[in-house]
Amino acid sequence: MQLFYDPAIVPPLHTLGEEESKHCIRVLRLGRGATLHIADGRGTLYRCRIVEDDPRRCTVEVVETIPDFERLSYALTVAVAPTKNTDRFEWFLEKATEVGIGAVIPLETEHSERRVFKAERSEKIITAAMKQSLKAYRPVLHPLTPFREAVLAPFEGRRLIAHCGAAHAPSGKRYLPEAIRPGESVLVCIGPEGDFSPAEVDFALEHGFEEITLGLQRLRTETAALVAVVMTSVVNGSK
Repeated sequence: MQLFYDPAIVPPLHTLGEEESKHCIRVLRLGRGATLHIADGRGTLYRCRIVEDDPRRCTVEVVETIPDFERLSYALTVAVAPTKNTDRFEWFLEKATEVGIGAVIPLETEHSERRVFKAERSEKIITAAMKQSLKAYRPVLHPLTPFREAVLAPFEGRRLIAHCGAAHAPSGKRYLPEAIRPGESVLVCIGPEGDFSPAEVDFALEHGFEEITLGLQRLRTETAALVAVVMTSVVNGSK
């Protein structure tokens, strides 16, 4: 399946942008009558037929509309501090998109290594990973958000914070796969290399967050974030 992404697609006829048109006609060498698929990033997949094979303005006709294509049974948001090395954070975005995630919130924390986040390249990484993994849902990438603002933001679902220190609450820290249930909406917060500060953990707990652990291993930020994505996927039986 050749998958393209265009959030502005409106049936029955649609013209691809110049970059996608060139890729379709010049690179993939698709011609009039060939079939391709377009995802709008909101869950709808369109099966299309090329009716005009112009490499600058490729026009397609929608022949089938498939709503909620391979929709996940759960909703996962990961709030994570961007790494100092941009490539490592982009690696996380790519792999999380492949596994399945609803949204990513870059966090600015007390120990953050990066306090400026330019989203343009990250957005392209997400789009490419979405197309490569044949998904109709495109993860939402939020702007860089101060930690306390993220904690106070409304969220319908479970809110969890992973940290490396001893538990702050008497109930202790629960292992992530044992803390969540299939079908839940979940927000998981992952700190920077220096971890969340004790004050940040306390602030989150005071506002309804639950402490979790990802296991005994000491993980890099981007690894921890991806482990949370994979664990959530496994709990939900995603295939």
